[in-house]
Amino acid sequence: MRTILVIDDERPTLRMFELYLGAYGYHVLTAASGEEGLGIFAAQLPPIVLTDIKMPGMDGLAVLRAIKERRPQTEVVVITGHGDVDLALTALELRATDFIDKPIRREALEAALSRATARLSQAAACEDRGGVDVEQDADVAVLTIRGSLTGEAEPYLARALKQTENAAKLLFAFSSDASINGAGLDLLVQAAEDAGGGGRPVALCGLAENFAKVLDRLGVTARAPRFAGRKDAMVHLAGQGGEARAAKTAPGDG
Repeated sequence: MRTILVIDDERPTLRMFELYLGAYGYHVLTAASGEEGLGIFAAQLPPIVLTDIKMPGMDGLAVLRAIKERRPQTEVVVITGHGDVDLALTALELRATDFIDKPIRREALEAALSRATARLSQAAACEDRGGVDVEQDADVAVLTIRGSLTGEAEPYLARALKQTENAAKLLFAFSSDASINGAGLDLLVQAAEDAGGGGRPVALCGLAENFAKVLDRLGVTARAPRFAGRKDAMVHLAGQGGEARAAKTAPGDG
């Protein structure tokens, strides 16, 4: 049974989370303030924390910052106002691993928690390659990103991109549980710009809708169109030209 800490200044909301998440098999800890939440976190070290952003006293961003300083691997999901992409981006820059909007929809909450638990389960498996895999599909180099794309993944992403430098086209394929924080967003923006600037068509697929909104705001999807699935992305890339590249080495060979 996974433990989750929920921090919200509205007690009816805490009760709702306690009942709902308890029914899904979580051991639920609750706190009605940021200060109380940090005290519980220090004592229990839950692997997942769900916190509202706007609270009196210590707000959710301060809570997020303190938790990540204490235990960086904790999955912190923040709750933002409806459509507040800028606030979500700020949270991601502070290394939140996911976010959901108010009013909270059951489907969005379930999806965020599913991604969080999947990332926790695969964290050790991804350690040796930073959650980035490379394969060649015709003239497209596919970078599959699992888990959390963070600043710590930079050497792994750089190594993967080096393997794809002779491919004519590039696809960033995110697994269903993938997450991006602020540093990871910077890496993705730079990678997309570098690839596009070099004449290679670039596309994205598989990213959760909430993260896609952030990429839209940053202008990434203007350079690298986003698709729901890999098949649609590959169809798009098949219709793109790109500069001719002699495939001296296939990804994974050198």
